[in-house]
Amino acid sequence: MLIDKQINEFLAETASKSPAPGGGSAAALAGSLGTALSEMVINLTVGKKKYLDVSDELSSILPKLTAVREELQAAIDNDTAAFNKVMDAFGLPKETDEDKAVRRKAIQDATLGATEVPLSVMETALNALTLTLTVAQKGNRNSSSDAGVAALLLSAAIDGAAYNVKINLPGLPEDMPFRQEAERKLHEIEGEKARLAGEIADTVRQNL
Repeated sequence: MLIDKQINEFLAETASKSPAPGGGSAAALAGSLGTALSEMVINLTVGKKKYLDVSDELSSILPKLTAVREELQAAIDNDTAAFNKVMDAFGLPKETDEDKAVRRKAIQDATLGATEVPLSVMETALNALTLTLTVAQKGNRNSSSDAGVAALLLSAAIDGAAYNVKINLPGLPEDMPFRQEAERKLHEIEGEKARLAGEIADTVRQNL
């Protein structure tokens, strides 16, 4: 599994001529790192005398962030697996009409799966970004820069996953309910991401 590799091994595999892991897995990794930084800021805040008034609130956020990070970590491998299924589907035989029908269905099913994974990454990373706003506002001010980097990584995760959603959507029928809902969620998440990222950046700048 990719998540079990050492960092240098993961980077080398990403850099290789193999198309996977690619941008989708990298986006999930960025989200995982961003979430971990938010967790770190909380751990550097809770229990300190200066922050006793916010310790309970931040403590309640910590397990939520941990759960999000674990989802994003899983998505690193899930994205690559979904991509490989698409490649496998395109490699199916297409000699007869029956072959072509089976292949066409397999490609559509695999494309659906390859769209679901990054869309889920977008939703999960947005959840983490929402929690990170509170971390930036109330966490240890000595770690304000870490909260800022967390937001940048989570924003990159959302933007990167959005690219993967957008490249796959044209492979699905325009009248498919999933495609229509995915397009709606895509625009909604991108808008909310921009708002949160801007608010966090303003907060961090004020705390530096």
